[in-house]
Amino acid sequence: MEFFPVLEIGLYNGWILFAILVASEGLMFLFYSRNVTSRLTDFDRSKWSTGQRISFVIGKTFSLVCIILFVLTPLKLSTINFGLGVVIFAIGLTALIASVHTFGKAPLEQPVTTGHYRFSRHPQQVSLFTLFTGISIAIGSWIAFLVLILSRILNSAGDRAEEKECLEYYGDSYKEYMEKVPRYLLFRRKAKESI
Repeated sequence: MEFFPVLEIGLYNGWILFAILVASEGLMFLFYSRNVTSRLTDFDRSKWSTGQRISFVIGKTFSLVCIILFVLTPLKLSTINFGLGVVIFAIGLTALIASVHTFGKAPLEQPVTTGHYRFSRHPQQVSLFTLFTGISIAIGSWIAFLVLILSRILNSAGDRAEEKECLEYYGDSYKEYMEKVPRYLLFRRKAKESI
């Protein structure tokens, strides 16, 4: 892996893996009703604090930089990085599809607590981080991976705001869920401390 590989427009760049993600997400949204897709994508940001908004916007900017790096960096074909990256990407994509499927089947009046939601309150974010890590490895770029980490840290403000809304909407059932399941995979705090 290189810290900052040469950027160039090319046929065999990381954009191929990113395009697979975009196509997969498009197909997923075709299979679900507008109610499900709006639950996934439409957020009421009116209650967000100024700090959450700023963190989220900066995080999305880092996400865009990461995507640009993916698009302009050649895949490290015929290397162990490429093979490992594709495997990690495939694991992340499979987990993303499974978590969206679980989300799509869940009743609106209950928090989603089955499938990958048993291990993480934000399995889609964990899946996206995993598959973006795979792309970073497949292109052999440490800078893409570091930008990805910064993006994920800053975008977590949106996850905390979403949890606050879920607490207001679902009440005690979501609080109990928060006490049992970590926000991501490894880190668990008491519900009152996590928001």
